Amino acid sequence: MQEFNVDVAILGAGTAGLGAYHQASKTTDSLMLIESGPYGTTCARVGCMPSKLLIAAADAAHEARHAKMFGVHAADVTVDGREVLDRVRRERDRFVSFVVNSVKHIPDNQRLKGQARFLGPNSLRVDGHSVVHAQRIVIATGSRSYIPEMLLPAADRLLVNETLFELPQLPRSVAVFGAGAIGLELGQALSRLGVDVKVFGRSGAVAGIADDEIRVLAGQLFNEEFYLDPDAAVSAVVHAGTGVEVTYVHRSRGELTERFDYILAATGRRPNIDDIDLEKSGLTLDKRGMPDHDSQTMQCGNSHIFLAGDASAEIPLLHEASDEGHIAGINAGRYPDVQPERRRAPLAIVFTSPQIATVGLGLDQIKARCPQGYGVGSVSFENQGRSRVLGKNKGELRVYGEYGTDLFLGAEMFGPAAEHVGHLLAWAVQSRMTVTRMLEMPFYHPVIEEGVRTALRDLNHNLDEGPEITDSCMECGPGA
Repeated sequence: MQEFNVDVAILGAGTAGLGAYHQASKTTDSLMLIESGPYGTTCARVGCMPSKLLIAAADAAHEARHAKMFGVHAADVTVDGREVLDRVRRERDRFVSFVVNSVKHIPDNQRLKGQARFLGPNSLRVDGHSVVHAQRIVIATGSRSYIPEMLLPAADRLLVNETLFELPQLPRSVAVFGAGAIGLELGQALSRLGVDVKVFGRSGAVAGIADDEIRVLAGQLFNEEFYLDPDAAVSAVVHAGTGVEVTYVHRSRGELTERFDYILAATGRRPNIDDIDLEKSGLTLDKRGMPDHDSQTMQCGNSHIFLAGDASAEIPLLHEASDEGHIAGINAGRYPDVQPERRRAPLAIVFTSPQIATVGLGLDQIKARCPQGYGVGSVSFENQGRSRVLGKNKGELRVYGEYGTDLFLGAEMFGPAAEHVGHLLAWAVQSRMTVTRMLEMPFYHPVIEEGVRTALRDLNHNLDEGPEITDSCMECGPGA
């Protein structure tokens, strides 16, 4: 049995763990990075990058089929599922290789492979071969797909995002459970690639959209492409040879039993903290087995243990995991001099078509901050100039501001180029810009961002800061 004594031990070599390692290494070279699985990060291996590769193929097929609106006719558009998935894996492996190569630059004496478990507040056993004694510990063990018990009968016909991309061929049909970001991204992509898709959600949620008006619109537009029931009533899932049968209440046809090749579980993720013997760490745990931690420092209570990335069960997004890893690494390195670090403005993007972006404070936070009310501005992209030129004139942007201060608080968008518009609005939130100041910024013509100006003008008027918009085509001309 090997024994190591280090200043900082880091559990997990994903995005958060690597960020923590690099920050802590600026303070000490007495480090140990412990990883139980393959190197490569969730994002690169099974998350962001392979899913976007699949979406890119789906969008290419969709654009080809719908080019006739421009007078361009693409005859006999066919999708070769094997080629699609071969490219997904090939490019995915390339992205993974970059991460693996970066890990190889970490000295061998600072890396251990194996499952780490707490022996005590400062001690970890790694499989059966090592014990690591650490003055500070960063838990960055990531997360895994959560599979509801109801879906378990699907057995070998059950897919999650970790296994979908390993299929040799696209299936003929898939029932997607979960109407969140992952379920809608993958469900729409599969549908555009010719797979018969039905998406079953619960509680009416659609990709985390909080604004009722945008959520209803998103549900309507998605249903133009594939069946989506965000509040589905599913009574049975039964394995049936080379497929699976799902019994559910169809919105218009009543109770049905339908056969699918596979079920895709996109029902959320669970932090990987239940197999590290966290109860031996000395931390106080809640009923879920989670320790309390400070999102500004990533410190658990007043202890020497820090929690970062998906393992924190906060916001399972790569840029958030990266930030949390950096904060945890900085504070673990300089402990006990733990200092809060500024978090960036919230930004979440869903790569459906139209895209979804959520920026700044959520509606619940806005309502709590502004109990006397808040201002809302909106724009539909149906008649927005650049969007109509591109044939992508679907969706809506709603922006929120604070009465009295004119402060821009946040936005929700379901529309074209939301990934780019979302960044501009997030920068405005982080810069604490007022709506008036945002309207002083340059807007070129013709661009989709002119729709942002229209929504901000509407918000400005509703905050009693500007005149009512009377011209419905300000984006058809200079729009001063």
